[in-house]
Amino acid sequence: MKAYFFKHNLEFNVPSKTSRDILYQKPSWYLVIKDQNKIGVGECSIIPGLSLDKLNNIESKLNYACQIISSDQSLVIEEFDEYPAVKFALETAQKDFLSFDKSFKLFDSDFSNSKDSIKINGLVWMGDIKHMQSQITQKIKDGFSCIKIKVGALEFDTEIELIKRIRDDFSDRDLEIRLDANGAFETKDALIKLNKLSEFSIHSIEQPIKRNQWQEIANLCELSPIPIALDEELIGINSADRNNLIETINPDYLILKPSLIGGFKECEKWIELIKEKNIKWWATSALESDVGLNAIAQWVYTKNNDLRQGLGTGMLFKNNVESQLEMSGETIFLNQNKSWDLNFFKKIGK
Repeated sequence: MKAYFFKHNLEFNVPSKTSRDILYQKPSWYLVIKDQNKIGVGECSIIPGLSLDKLNNIESKLNYACQIISSDQSLVIEEFDEYPAVKFALETAQKDFLSFDKSFKLFDSDFSNSKDSIKINGLVWMGDIKHMQSQITQKIKDGFSCIKIKVGALEFDTEIELIKRIRDDFSDRDLEIRLDANGAFETKDALIKLNKLSEFSIHSIEQPIKRNQWQEIANLCELSPIPIALDEELIGINSADRNNLIETINPDYLILKPSLIGGFKECEKWIELIKEKNIKWWATSALESDVGLNAIAQWVYTKNNDLRQGLGTGMLFKNNVESQLEMSGETIFLNQNKSWDLNFFKKIGK
């Protein structure tokens, strides 16, 4: 058995704007485990400025992991707790390598066997009003009945006008609107903005204020007319603080991003914690290529979560990996008539 890794910078088709910055490309690394018969691949996907993983140390961490795996020693995955994206890559590469008889099949289910699909929301990226309107129109034409709009980069009145126009054309019975502020609202006027937004039948809003303000976000969760989802708030929370965070803030939803919080086992700890608390969750990708997306989608399907997930097919990128993932309307599925480009992963480390 041999393990190796290589870097692959993903390039956006169109620069993608958030309330934090504009993304032109982002780094990913692929961790590959193989022998003469099998190959397992995991993706270490980093969002600079958001991921906890120290960018300058990632390759040394991956190199260390590969040395351990290649020497047939036992890898202690908890050694990588401070590197959630590396941990996600290790967990998924090992599971892919050990699972079943087919590469990129991590879980055995109707989804992974191309017999079922997963409903997702349509993501609308920030931009000028014309660009955002164009995206919304296209998403609705494509068949989405749930859209997620990034807010916080434009003037608030402009964003209100955009959402009002949507609601003028589509009622909440026809179109579910989710919002994601990425922490862009100021704490002092966040509730005012939430009250104004609530006039338009908003399903939920992710992370209205910056993370690590537990009492402030707790107050918002108590008073907001719009259900609040925690997203960035979950990054870097260790096991000891998990229950304290939930008890203090008492959110309506959690957004689980395996690349940012350390993989599926860590996600499942959150799910177990909120199971009896009337707090729901859905999973969202963190700008992975189809390698990471495939793993997340297969895992989500096994959890029987009936909410729309925040997944896609990597169509954001010019140089995504050729895969079986496809989108049809508001669903994603694995097309058994397509193949993964295994040579992309085998050409290095021979």
